[in-house]
Amino acid sequence: MSFSTAGAYAEPGVAGLIALDVVGIKKSYHTASGPVEVVQNLTFSVRKGEFVCIVGPSGSGKTTLLRCIAGLTELSGGEVILDGRAISGPPAGMAIVFQDYGRSLFPWLTVRENVELPLKEKGLPRSERRKRADAALEAVGLPDSAHAHPWQLSGGMQQRVAIARAVAYEPSVLLMDEPFAAVDAQTRAEIQDLVRSLWERLGVTVLFVTHDIDEAVYLAQRVVVLSNKPTVVLEEVFVDLPTQRDQLSTRTDPRFADLRAHVYSLIQLAKRGKGAAVPEFRAASS
Repeated sequence: MSFSTAGAYAEPGVAGLIALDVVGIKKSYHTASGPVEVVQNLTFSVRKGEFVCIVGPSGSGKTTLLRCIAGLTELSGGEVILDGRAISGPPAGMAIVFQDYGRSLFPWLTVRENVELPLKEKGLPRSERRKRADAALEAVGLPDSAHAHPWQLSGGMQQRVAIARAVAYEPSVLLMDEPFAAVDAQTRAEIQDLVRSLWERLGVTVLFVTHDIDEAVYLAQRVVVLSNKPTVVLEEVFVDLPTQRDQLSTRTDPRFADLRAHVYSLIQLAKRGKGAAVPEFRAASS
């Protein structure tokens, strides 16, 4: 079910430099009726500086997978390797932005204090914390909100604060778990462009989970499509759209429609069972 990319475009990321290696990971839960296998022998890699989106059917275990990669959930098998080292818990070189930004921000702290919090836990001196926090708030368009409290901001602004906190931490890998699902469509488009802009400027490696196929194709260099449970990688789709993207011209590009249709067909395949046939898909010619 893969397709040829020979001669179409260079593979994304920095050749030969792997930031994140997910190797045969498994995750099962024990229930009263016996073990339930959620993730089954799942393997893929993310190159340094690459932007990868993960999609799959509802209930396919996308969030469970991300929590396993983040070291927040214990693996039943396999390993996650960050910058060449296997992880056994939340690693220092990784930051995560959750969907529920309201619960991830502390309402009694100011915006700047929320951004500074992981830097304080990291042991950075106050002057460095403030410098990084202010730079991160500037990057997400909130330089004048440092002294406000999260509850005084709109939902989209609160999510920008959560992104600023992750950016200020300067992670080697940024994980994002459906971070725009709770904001309105217009705000969602604005934050999509913000995240791509930050990714291009900072060179951070991004692994982004979403249920939105259009969002995955718009944001990513590569889309990893998951099967239904027990979850494996169904296909990896390389997104050969121009690096510079915008909401109008990119989404009306015929190639965007082709890629979206192919990912959609894979999701339908996953819902039916991963053994069904899927229409052949070819990479665009160079």
